[in-house]
Amino acid sequence: MSQHIPPLAAAGSAQISPPPCGLCQDAPPLDFTFTMAFQPIVDVSARRVTGYEALVRGTDGSGAFSVLQRVTPDNRYAFDQLCRVKAVELASRLGLQGWLHINFLPNAVYQPETCIRATLMAAERCGFPIERIAFEVAEQENVVDKAHLHKILQSYHRRGFRTAIDDFGAGYAGLSLLADFQPDQIKIDMGLVRGIHADPVRQVIVKAILDVCQSLGIEVLAEGVETMAELDWLQQQGVHIFQGYLFARPEVEALPAVNWP
Repeated sequence: MSQHIPPLAAAGSAQISPPPCGLCQDAPPLDFTFTMAFQPIVDVSARRVTGYEALVRGTDGSGAFSVLQRVTPDNRYAFDQLCRVKAVELASRLGLQGWLHINFLPNAVYQPETCIRATLMAAERCGFPIERIAFEVAEQENVVDKAHLHKILQSYHRRGFRTAIDDFGAGYAGLSLLADFQPDQIKIDMGLVRGIHADPVRQVIVKAILDVCQSLGIEVLAEGVETMAELDWLQQQGVHIFQGYLFARPEVEALPAVNWP
């Protein structure tokens, strides 16, 4: 098993939110099941695992698409809540150290202070420190209300959660999101990473992203790294946090070991 960063403070200090809103109380149960796979996030310069991203998977071993295509406006709230709880429960059971990265659906968060209640309760029940939970929102997520997303991220930040913009560069909202809210981390989309060592256009774009993030004090992670050539070029630009098949593929209900290049 690979090295891990030490756990932070215990979860006993977590403050439970007010009683849940009606959507939490009245939402019907999902009519399908799913589980989580985990993929490591690594600091290559320190040769350590900094955390794992929880990725939805079918209980039959199917990929995320087969699960996500069953999410509708009617059940997305229940799905989003259950994703968070499953991620925390599995992370605790597996003894995950470092950050637990959880993707969330901003259109499924109605009241940030009450919709976070299930996550806090799961963390308290499992003894998982909330200070080691990072919430990711995908840049291409079709957010109906940008001001509402800003409110969600600010609420999570106040509660001590880490925040990240996933798939940065894959959509159209990246710069406007950064203008309104500066997350702790951005994850450069694999579409920009793929073949970057030989693509001058991608190199210019990624260098500009790195300059902006350095000026704003935002950590940069490059995701989807698959080759040593991609890794070498990105390291030369100062990137040291990575995620991708070069290091490990996601494993269902397990923490995969890292293949250090």
